[in-house]
Amino acid sequence: MPPPQAPTPTKANKYYFFYGHRNPSQNRPTVRGGLFSNRQTLNPSKPNKNTESLPFDIHKWDPHFLRNNNNSPHSSSGPSPEASFSVSRRLSPIARLILDAFRKNQNRWGPPVIAELNKLRRVPQNLVAEVLKVQIDPTLASKFFHWAGKQKGYNHNFASYNAFAYCLNRSNRFRAADQLPELMDSQGKVPSEKQFEILIRMHSDANRGLRVYHVYEKMKKFGVKPRVFLYNRVMDALVKTGHLNLALSVYDDFSEDGLVEETVTFMILIKGLCKAGRIDEMLETLGRMRTKLCKPDVFAYTALVKMLVPEGNLDGCLRVWEEMKRDRVEPDVMAYATIIIGLSKVGRVEEGYELFKEMKKKGHLIDRAIYGSLIDSFVTVKKLGSAFDLLKDLVNSGYRADVEIYNSLIEGLCNANKVEKAYKLFQVTIQEGLEPDFLSVKPLLVSYAEAKEMEEFCKLLKQMQKLGFPVIDDLSQFFSHLVEKKGAILALEVFTHLKEKGYVSVKIYNILMDSLHKIGEMKKALLLLDEMNDSNLKPDSFTYSTAILCHVDLGEIQEACVCHNKIIEMSCVPSVAAYSCLAKGLCKIGEIDPAMMLVRDCLGNVTSGPMEFKHSLTIIHACKSNDAAKVIDVLNEMIQQGCPPGNVAYSAVISGMSKYGTIEEARKVFSNLRERKLLTEAETIVYDEFLIDHMKKKTADLVLAGLKFFDLESKLKSKGCMLPS
Repeated sequence: MPPPQAPTPTKANKYYFFYGHRNPSQNRPTVRGGLFSNRQTLNPSKPNKNTESLPFDIHKWDPHFLRNNNNSPHSSSGPSPEASFSVSRRLSPIARLILDAFRKNQNRWGPPVIAELNKLRRVPQNLVAEVLKVQIDPTLASKFFHWAGKQKGYNHNFASYNAFAYCLNRSNRFRAADQLPELMDSQGKVPSEKQFEILIRMHSDANRGLRVYHVYEKMKKFGVKPRVFLYNRVMDALVKTGHLNLALSVYDDFSEDGLVEETVTFMILIKGLCKAGRIDEMLETLGRMRTKLCKPDVFAYTALVKMLVPEGNLDGCLRVWEEMKRDRVEPDVMAYATIIIGLSKVGRVEEGYELFKEMKKKGHLIDRAIYGSLIDSFVTVKKLGSAFDLLKDLVNSGYRADVEIYNSLIEGLCNANKVEKAYKLFQVTIQEGLEPDFLSVKPLLVSYAEAKEMEEFCKLLKQMQKLGFPVIDDLSQFFSHLVEKKGAILALEVFTHLKEKGYVSVKIYNILMDSLHKIGEMKKALLLLDEMNDSNLKPDSFTYSTAILCHVDLGEIQEACVCHNKIIEMSCVPSVAAYSCLAKGLCKIGEIDPAMMLVRDCLGNVTSGPMEFKHSLTIIHACKSNDAAKVIDVLNEMIQQGCPPGNVAYSAVISGMSKYGTIEEARKVFSNLRERKLLTEAETIVYDEFLIDHMKKKTADLVLAGLKFFDLESKLKSKGCMLPS
């Protein structure tokens, strides 16, 4: 009988996501649990609330466990547990214990923190420095620093002082950090050069040049002589922050100490003198450097050229260039490019072109930026032949002209009345796959508008639409440019043709209305407003603000008030010019109260209202005293501040005196202005009439208010008495 066969072993399941957790890898972490996995629910045991707190034992303290429960909703605000843990792992166990004591007491110094620290037998100097290096609260760090210094037999060392200085600087308490040398001296620790170097480095990194000089002066008081490196650091910080004279005084101290200059020392002074434009002194310092040490290399000269060109000191730059040739230093591509582009920008294209030819003879690789700057400069001086020669040279050198170069050439051709060639060049930009912008077509549009070739103008607009230009926005920019260069009348003629094609917008109307108002064509500007109202376009606040200016200039105050009301209905605010013009217009016709309401409305809605409006409220406040002298003082103050009083200020006198004062005091003010020839006799008579009329209105208003208050209005009406309107 054959022995029973063993059952065939079943194939082991592969553990992956479907069957269970898979093997972890770099890109596939371990997955436990899931829809088809053997997920198990762990019910952690709840902590016993009645457990008594055991006395602290440092031998059983686990530094990797954060005792403060920051995850609970009742935990105090502070750093996250992850951040605290990552910081703590870099510290020693005792340092972590001290930081935990701070965190448990919400980073506030007090008896609980001191009690925790007293559990330690002693906090040595290296531990103090370790804690201060990671502390971000300057107040807590100061308390801890002073507490550590009071330990029996303890003295701070240089490491703890330096860590405290870094802590204060991190919290922007650099002024307190500057007092550490005095603190060290008072505690019997004479500060060394290293402590001052730390403070100087902190201030120089933050570009606090004057604080650097303050620390340097303090360094001299303590009798510490800096090394050459530290002298260089001080002078460099002063030069970078624009305190060259202080840097030169530090250099005088450097020489008196008998120290020998390094290359860095000379270059710091030379760069500072270049930046200040003191070329003669710079050349003198350069000569000393050449005599005492060595001649500057190409990098030093290139740095000087790069510093002088942005300052616009091209003459000084050329003198540096001559010194470079004198020292037989071959300029590199960077030096050539910097000086050529700088000369081209200021219009000295011939000098730049000579350097360009010199650069080409030496076989340097010429950047496209050099070609572009020279071409633009040649176009500016109307030398189109030289500009196109450079374009050919650019193409032959293997470069491809960019849009900026083509834009410059198109503008130059249009200015030379060669519009057809300019249009062909514009077509070339499209054929080469470049993306022309508004600057490419602006000269063409202006030329067509000036020549009144509106068919070509509209053709170009259609082509712009095909190329994806925002035509309406570009037309707004075009009309702004056309008004500035050629005037509002030509712009209006061009717009008349474009209206028929449908190229209209509120912004274009606003530009034209504003330009027409500036040249005194108020009626034409108001006709444009009527056109907008008749069309589908809706005028905005700028449109109505311009209309207010036009109506007031035409003497149509009622219509101007209607435009103001429309702006208010739109929940918008008129312009400051509209406020000022309308207020003056109301004052001219004797509408004092509406004008003063407009003054208050303007100052309440606008951040920087007219000075006359602000003084007008001061005048009304001065009228409460019923003293003409105080009102005259306010008017004198206006004159002293360069704001001569006008209609609004005089109307404020009338309004204030009618409400708070008397006619006699108001007349004293106007008589004083008449005697000082600030008002003519005719103007004085007009304002006196306004004063009487306004006083009558106020008196009538008071009478009517009294009748209404005592309910006598109905009785007087029944008797047929006429009430003031």
